[in-house]
Amino acid sequence: MSNKKHKSNGNGNGTSARSVLVKFSHPTASAVAIAGSFNEWHPEATAMVAMGEGRWLKELTLPPGTYEYLFVADGKWLADPLTQKTVPNPFGGVNSVITVSKDENGNGRGRGQKHKST
Repeated sequence: MSNKKHKSNGNGNGTSARSVLVKFSHPTASAVAIAGSFNEWHPEATAMVAMGEGRWLKELTLPPGTYEYLFVADGKWLADPLTQKTVPNPFGGVNSVITVSKDENGNGRGRGQKHKST
């Protein structure tokens, strides 16, 4: 997951959500989604956008917190191969982890995911 783009979105309840740009690369995938604790593990809720040449993007808006996620490429669940943090999952694999934290101004900021997935 990449956090190249962050902007604050006040949601009216005092919590500031942040935009996180998710990047993934899979040379042969015809459909890619991202599923995680932020969308109750429903890949159909968060399809990624094909950018050509096997590159996929999705902008997520997340409140500060720690989230687990996996990519779903053509129905196959895949951990982010370049993630900086993973945790074991109950299926014998690992989930990738992103943390969206508040900065000193109270704004959320993603961390632990400064890379592009391949």
